[in-house]
Amino acid sequence: MKIAEVCSTFPPYKGGMGNVAYYNAWSLSTLGHEVTVFTPRYKEDKQHADEYPFKVQRLRPWFKYGNAGILPQLMWKLLKFDVIHLHYPFFGGSEIIYFLDKFKDLKLVVTYHMDVVGKGKLLSKFFNWHSNHVLPRILDCADKVIVTSWDYAESSSLKDRLKTEPEKFTAIPCGVNHLLFKPRFRDKNILNKYGLGDKKVILFVGALDKAHYFKGVNILLQAVNKLADSDDFRLVIVGDGDLRGSYESLVDSLGLNNKVIFAGFIPDNLLPKYYSVADIFVLPSIDKSEAFGIVSLEAMSSGVPVIAADLPGVRSVVDKKETGLLVKPGSVDNLADMIKYLLKNPKIAKSLGKAGRAKVLELYTWEKIGYKLDNIFRSIEK
Repeated sequence: MKIAEVCSTFPPYKGGMGNVAYYNAWSLSTLGHEVTVFTPRYKEDKQHADEYPFKVQRLRPWFKYGNAGILPQLMWKLLKFDVIHLHYPFFGGSEIIYFLDKFKDLKLVVTYHMDVVGKGKLLSKFFNWHSNHVLPRILDCADKVIVTSWDYAESSSLKDRLKTEPEKFTAIPCGVNHLLFKPRFRDKNILNKYGLGDKKVILFVGALDKAHYFKGVNILLQAVNKLADSDDFRLVIVGDGDLRGSYESLVDSLGLNNKVIFAGFIPDNLLPKYYSVADIFVLPSIDKSEAFGIVSLEAMSSGVPVIAADLPGVRSVVDKKETGLLVKPGSVDNLADMIKYLLKNPKIAKSLGKAGRAKVLELYTWEKIGYKLDNIFRSIEK
């Protein structure tokens, strides 16, 4: 089967949606499908060689803003595919697919990753208009809509359609490479590089750009500030982006320079070393732009206990007091208390990490998710 994966971001860009498209393409390729990824081309892609068991076409946007890019080329690029798999939201790509469907009866599967909230009046108005007027038309075209969890879908912009067209929807979660992210001994090179040998490590992993404002890094830094009287821990922030400078300024103003380490961009093959030194992983997201949290899966798969925001979708991954702890989104005090609790109770933390690894092996390996996708695509091709 010829399958087109269409997404607004793709590695080397660090972001959950692009990583899902990457592993979806890889899994489907190993199952014998001919897969091509279509994604916008940006400046950073020039230094990146695409060496995958599938094709990647990076198309130059006619117009771009943030992660949005208008790609009229899709009108003729997608004509000969058996199934098109659109990762939504993709402003500038999904609309082209909608228009193409008017001329050709497409077999279309949409993975709905998240509602788009946005910051600022203009962006909020645009996203609200898009959700009310454009998204319904795209969903009308879809043969199947995949949600990453029923929990998120039932509180999202899809909630009304879930009631009227339940047969169109199915839930397939995001996954994790459990062979790469696994329990390991603490990496000595990382410990020595940052002087972490006798310290407990709190880890955050995520993009630090404006598109990921919702990650709640500022909330995490304020929570760490409330624990600053103790010198037995360090916060390691993995990631980069145009908001990094503002976070570094906040660290400086709070006097946390000796407690917070900005590790910068770390490639996926080295990320497991950072999880290996972590005693706690924190995902402090602030709104429902965070719909799942793949980094939580990476931590759980690595045997690291997770503290995550109690948001729809995110809480479907992290079971409260079983595989991690949940905190009120945006609450500095609640987050500080949870971090302090796990730092003082290492046996409980270890138990949560062990349970997290078991849950990943049961539900979240990319192999299992690949088979589910394969079944969906074959069912609509008939």
